[in-house]
This record gives sequence, structure tokens and C-alpha cells, in this order.
Amino acid sequence: MNAPRTARARARAELTREIVDAARRQLADVGAAGLSLRAVSRELGMVSSALHRYFPTRDDLLTALITEGYDALGDAVQAAEATAPRDDHPARWIAVATAIRTWALAHPHEYALIYGSPVPGYSAPSETTPSAARTVTTLVTVLADAHAAGCLDTPTDAVPAPLDADVARARDALGVDLPDEALLRGVTAWTALFGHVTFELFGQFENVLYERDALFARSATELGRYVGLR
Repeated sequence: MNAPRTARARARAELTREIVDAARRQLADVGAAGLSLRAVSRELGMVSSALHRYFPTRDDLLTALITEGYDALGDAVQAAEATAPRDDHPARWIAVATAIRTWALAHPHEYALIYGSPVPGYSAPSETTPSAARTVTTLVTVLADAHAAGCLDTPTDAVPAPLDADVARARDALGVDLPDEALLRGVTAWTALFGHVTFELFGQFENVLYERDALFARSATELGRYVGLR
């Protein structure tokens, strides 16, 4: 049983939450590159030295925002995937794909932070990796389950030699049992899904493609077929 938090710990957690929320509002106004500890402290009525006790640098605050963004997307994806029948692998795939797009359209600034242009001078630390991996892990788990059930049709083409090591690393990192070609197709489909969402969110379809719900549904379905779901 966890010990109850002290009043001091609760106060610190609440103020940390206020700082992160204020920083998220800044993302909408000035973008990640313009995020400023001084501006955040000014909005909250704090002296900057006090804020530094919570987030010593701008990069620490960015890391908190990035981790929360990945986790929020991961939560949305996992919740959507859980609503589909376990033996209907195409439905699970579509649920994941749709949840990615839905979350991105509802949280464009957070999506831009985690999947947009890199922030100059910032390098995400390894602590963000588990959160970043949640969405792709959910996606490839659908493929692994389909493979285990004998419901994944994937060519048995030999993987090009230069990719052998990458495939092995990806399999270890994701912890799934998939043939090499199935894993590579999963990676291709993953990047294609996010590429589609990024194009839509960043205005690349403007004045050309208007039926975007239908377009995304078709793309997600075709990518499911490409990875071998039936």
C-alpha cells in the first residue's frame, strides 16, 4: 500500500502540473523552438529562479512535454484498440490508425512537438523512448497476434542484407514475434500512417483533397492489406 503524499509533495505536484500546462499553451502561441522558461514563469506569476527548481532548463521542460505527448497518444491508441474484437485483426488495425489521426487533429501542437521538425539545440533523452514506443508497439502487436493466429499473409522474400541488423534490433526493441518481411512491412506502414497524418495536419492537402475522412480510411485499409491482414 502506498503511503499518502505529504502536503508539500501534493503542492509540488500541483505546481509542476501548472508549469507543464502553461508550457503547453506556449506551444500553441510560439511553437516548441520559442518555448521560454521566463515566459512560463511570467504567466504563472513566479520568479524564474523558483521555476528552475522544478525544471532546471528549457530542455527539461521540453522533455516533460514530449513524454506527456507520447503517453497521451499511447493512451488514446491503446483505448481504441481495446474496443475491437481480439480476433478481428483488421478492425484492431483500423482502430489504431484512426486513433492516431483523431488524436493528432485534436492536439495539433502536441503532435507537432513529437512528430514535427526537431527543436534546434534539443536532443530527446533516452527516458522518452518507452513512451514514444507505445503506439508503434500497439500497432505491431496487432500484426504479431494475426501472425500467431495464422491470419497474416506476408511474402517470404529475403530481407536485403543491409537491413538484417536493423530488423533484429527492431524485433528486440518491440518484443514481437514476426517474420522479417512482416516486420519491415509493419515499419513501412507505420511511417506511411504518420506521413499521411502529418500531410493532413500541416496543410499539404489544402485546395486539392477535401474528403479527408474517406481518404484516410482508404489509406489505413490499404496499408492493412499491405502488411498482410485479412
